[in-house]
Amino acid sequence: MEKIIMIIEKSKDFFDAYSDNCDGIYAAGEDIEAVKADTMEAIRLIKKNLPEERWPEQIKGDFEIEWKFDVPSFLEYYGGIMSLAGMEKMTGINQKQLSNYLNHRAVPRQKQADRIITGMHKFARELLSITL
Repeated sequence: MEKIIMIIEKSKDFFDAYSDNCDGIYAAGEDIEAVKADTMEAIRLIKKNLPEERWPEQIKGDFEIEWKFDVPSFLEYYGGIMSLAGMEKMTGINQKQLSNYLNHRAVPRQKQADRIITGMHKFARELLSITL
């Protein structure tokens, strides 16, 4: 199964996405769900409008999409699900700094971005181990 890596970024007015490893796939939307839907539409249109020999290799068979967020997009998207206070507990990065990343007042170094994703992955693993 092929993997298509889609980079999602937040601009001032909307979200956009482009493939890091598959030429010709671009998407945009007012929110992340719209970008994901537009990505699938872009793939559908490539398959509809181009002869198969011109399709990128990744979409010729089964594929999965890996969504790679920039930090502001990630914080905005998941900020609707969990608070910055909760993210602070998971990542060890204070709310004010997370807010600065969210609102483009600061750009996180890679070390900070790694702390965010590591904290979120740890939280996700904890959730997966819970039964009710």
